[in-house]
Amino acid sequence: MALGLLTQADGYGIIVGLSVLFCLIIIAAVRIQKRYLSEDSDQSEMFMVANRSVKTGLTASAVFSSWMWINESVFSAAYTYKWGIALPIWWASGLSFQIALMAVLGIVAKLRVPYAHTSLEIMRMRYGNYVHWLFILLNLVNNIFGCGSMILAGAQLVTGMTGMHVVAASILIPAGVVTYTAVGGLKATFLTDFLHTTIALILLIYFSLAVLTNEHIGGLSGLYEKVKATNDYIPGNYEGSLLTMKSKSSVLFGLVLKFGNLALVLMDTAFWQKSFASEVHSTVPAYSIVSVVILAIPWCTGTIIGLSARAIEKTPVWFDYPNTLTTTQVNSGLVMPYVLRSLLGTGATTGLLVLIFMAITSTVSSSMIAVSSIISLDFFRTYVNPRASNRQILKVSHWGVVFHGCFMAGFAIMLQYAGATNNWSTYFRPIIACPGILPMILTLLWSRQTKLAAILGPVLGLFSGLATWLSLSWYWSGAINIQTTQLQVPGLYGAIVSFFSPALYSVIISLAWPHRFDWREFLRIDLIEDNSRLNSSLQSRLASSEAVNEIAGPENGSEKGAYLTTGEKGSPTPSPPRAQLNPQVSLDEVVHPFDEETIKHIKKWFKIASIYFVVNVLVTIVLWPLPLYRDWIFTKSFFNGWVSMAIIWHFGAMFSVVVYPIYDGRHEIAKAVRGVFKELRGGK
Repeated sequence: MALGLLTQADGYGIIVGLSVLFCLIIIAAVRIQKRYLSEDSDQSEMFMVANRSVKTGLTASAVFSSWMWINESVFSAAYTYKWGIALPIWWASGLSFQIALMAVLGIVAKLRVPYAHTSLEIMRMRYGNYVHWLFILLNLVNNIFGCGSMILAGAQLVTGMTGMHVVAASILIPAGVVTYTAVGGLKATFLTDFLHTTIALILLIYFSLAVLTNEHIGGLSGLYEKVKATNDYIPGNYEGSLLTMKSKSSVLFGLVLKFGNLALVLMDTAFWQKSFASEVHSTVPAYSIVSVVILAIPWCTGTIIGLSARAIEKTPVWFDYPNTLTTTQVNSGLVMPYVLRSLLGTGATTGLLVLIFMAITSTVSSSMIAVSSIISLDFFRTYVNPRASNRQILKVSHWGVVFHGCFMAGFAIMLQYAGATNNWSTYFRPIIACPGILPMILTLLWSRQTKLAAILGPVLGLFSGLATWLSLSWYWSGAINIQTTQLQVPGLYGAIVSFFSPALYSVIISLAWPHRFDWREFLRIDLIEDNSRLNSSLQSRLASSEAVNEIAGPENGSEKGAYLTTGEKGSPTPSPPRAQLNPQVSLDEVVHPFDEETIKHIKKWFKIASIYFVVNVLVTIVLWPLPLYRDWIFTKSFFNGWVSMAIIWHFGAMFSVVVYPIYDGRHEIAKAVRGVFKELRGGK
């Protein structure tokens, strides 16, 4: 264990210090929002969905931050060290299309369920309590394993770098997040996500460029020549080379990652909430931007850092020379810390610790809001106190944040002592989380999916996936244990069955016992506030049946669809009367809350999002990596262009999710600054 990289004091100081700093920043930001921008996190709609008013730039930054797990930087470098230059591309392609799909579903939800707070709320409205309970369980399992494995991976990294006890790291990492998330709600996570993203991207580009230009690496050409000179043989790669795209292990890992990441997005209410929280014209652009720029993290950082480790590992400049990295150290993500300590010194290694904290806390904060929303809305408001006031719901949400933080710390510690590795979690999580994906998608897109199909589809899919995974693990290894169940091929087949079989079960059951759902039922989901609030949505003159029955290609030939639009700046209009959403009102009398201009608007964005999703899948999964999967090793010129493009992509990410959000929110920033200075001058 690399106890000499940093001291325990460095670890405790950074984790505790940054937790306190971010808490103070959020407390100040919440006060400014409430005082000068009329954004009150003491209101449930603001706490959970940020009054559905977050703009494109900040939405993109928040989604990017939530999706920039520590895996995408630190662990992509470690796995590049294991399998070579093919791994970052397959990793990157496993991050993009999920976000593009979320753009499609987000824009549909803006139309059909305009006042939803969680994705589970949608399931209950359509199918009732039993399906609601099932999907609560599926969402919580996905959230717990995703968040828990992230906390544990970060804690193990901190332990490996500083010698801090893993239990202490597992407790302190979520502790600070609990405080600022409970205070500020979802908008607070948007703001901290922006700060996290800014600092993390600056650190990552510095690490990549500083390592690449270091005298012991020698730039692009030097890196290529040193990697070629290592003569390290990688089983499953063409000629055992680190510089080929024909890598069997990379492809299999990338395919499993795609299913696992799809579950992490669609079965995590945090990504749905960011969609609900964004302004209507912001949803598709924000998610589409992220799906493009997220490629930069594993592509740039993973390639440069992972290959640099191979280049210097057997030279005197290596921090632990003459010892090389063990398999345990590589799987724990210690490749990047060793490279930075060897080439850039203690300061850069301390910066990496800051980066690890940023990446973990950003993901954990989103998870906390998502789970607290499930507790307060999908459990407390639904089954305990249906008449709960805004303040009661907010109080339960706060306690939900605290409970989730404490539970996740304990769960991460349990995983540590149970011996579950990050690698095992990578293959297990898709199998248990994927069965609910397609039934949830069909809930928004197919009116003929029945209640029975929504129940049996995920359950049968889960059992089918588990049976496939365990039986193939036994078939290929002769035993079922922690080691045999993290083999790549059984994990991949198990994930495929878990993902696709529920759709097959659902369609068969739905067609056998048919029923058609009326989309107007979704309009019964109401706002939480009992008092009127400022809102930029406009009331429709169209009957809701015209507005929501179809999006594109209507069965009855009429143009249908609707979309939330925003009012002019500075002139918000009241939200529609609550009577329109009263469950006692006949469906024929329910009126969709948005104006007729929203119909054209949503059709346009839905078409754009759908086309972009198809293009994204074709490019990132087919046209980009597959033509390079052949008996070929990168030439020096191709390698130089490849890495240069990755660096350019990284700068593009910085512009898209750091610079653009500031420009997009310039009016609100200026308004808040003017308010603060005006009050300061008045107080003199």
